[in-house]
Parts: sequence; C-alpha cells; structure tokens
Amino acid sequence: MGVETKVLTAHVPLGLAEKVEEMAARLERSRGWVMKQALAAWVDQEEERHRMTLEALADVDAGRVIDHHAVQAWADSLGTDKPLSPPHA
Repeated sequence: MGVETKVLTAHVPLGLAEKVEEMAARLERSRGWVMKQALAAWVDQEEERHRMTLEALADVDAGRVIDHHAVQAWADSLGTDKPLSPPHA
C-alpha cells in the first residue's frame, strides 16, 4: 500500500519552472520528484528554524542571555592585537 498524497498547485515564475525542468532532466527524475525534494527540504529548514527560535526564547525567559555591551566590546576587540574572549551567559 502506498503513501497517501494530495495534489498542491502553485504558480511559479517561468525562470524557476525552467530550472526545475532542467534539473529534472539532468537527474533523470520527474518534475514532481524534484518539487517534492525541494518542498521537503524547505519544510525541514523551517521546522528547524522554529525549533531554534523556541529554544532561544526559552533561554531569554530563563535569563540565559549575554549583555549587549559585552558582545559589542568583544566584537570591537576582534580586529585588535588583544581580542577579548567571547562572552558567555
């Protein structure tokens, strides 16, 4: 038994559609396969970005932050003869 599917339709710029077609031909795959790969990669990336955002917000709520002035001083020191150690929370 196969995986259930749903058809999604999107209007894309002609240049992007042509690149998808070229890639499909080069990989000897269908356009649909290329689109599924691209969409899956994008969804994974956005899920990871969301997870990292929630993690960062939890750090802020817990007070695990670094003072802006400490970060600025560290950044300013990077081009000098005596760079500071990176600040820690």
